[in-house]
Amino acid sequence: MLNLHALSVTEIKKRREFKCVHHHTGLDHPNCFDQANGLVEKVAYFDIESSNLTSDFGIVLCYALKHKDGIISNSITPQELKEGSFDRRLMSDLCEHLRQFDRVITWYGYKFDIPFVRSRAMLHKLDFPLYKEVWHTDAYQKAKVLIRTLHSKRLGVVSNFLGIEAKEHPLNPDIWLSCLSGNQKAIDFVQTHCDEDVTSLEAVWKRLAPYQKLSKSTI
Repeated sequence: MLNLHALSVTEIKKRREFKCVHHHTGLDHPNCFDQANGLVEKVAYFDIESSNLTSDFGIVLCYALKHKDGIISNSITPQELKEGSFDRRLMSDLCEHLRQFDRVITWYGYKFDIPFVRSRAMLHKLDFPLYKEVWHTDAYQKAKVLIRTLHSKRLGVVSNFLGIEAKEHPLNPDIWLSCLSGNQKAIDFVQTHCDEDVTSLEAVWKRLAPYQKLSKSTI
C-alpha cells in the first residue's frame, strides 16, 4: 500500500498527473507508476548457512536468494569437501547471482551474512560486488527499532509473533557437523533450512516495510 505521508508534494503531484495503461493515476496504481519511472528494484531475500561463525575457520555450506519468480538454492557438494576446494565454486556462483539484483534483504546480514561471504570471496580472490553495486537492507536492524519491545529479535520469534510460518527444519548441530563429512542428506537438510529462512524473511519484511523508507546502504 502506498504511504502518502512518505511522499513529497512534488511526488504526489507527479503521481496524480500520471495515467497508466489501466487509465488510473499513479496514486491509485503505484506499481504501474514505479515501473514506468524505473523505480522498481530487483529484490532478493538472502541467507547463508555456514559451518562456523568465523569466516577464517568456517565455510559457507549453502545460500538461498528468494525473488519474485522463485528461489535460487545453491549448496556445497561432497566432492568439493573431499577435494578441498570447499566453498570456492559456491562463492563464485554467489558473486554472479548477487549481481542479478538491485537489492538484497537479509536478517542480521549487516553483521554476519554479508561480511562472511565477502571474506570468503576475498580469500578465494573472487570478484565480489563492489561498493554501491548492490544495495542491502538488514531487516533485523529495522526490527530492532520498529518492534523493539519483543523479548527477542530472532527471525523465528518475529515470524511467530506476526503469525508467519517459521522453519520446519530447525537448527541441529549434529546435522551441521555431518555436512562437513560430505553427508548429502545433511547438506540437503541445511539447504532446506536456508530456503525456509528466506521464505519467512520475505513475509516478515512485507509486514515491516510499510513503516519505513529504504535507504541506500550497500553490501
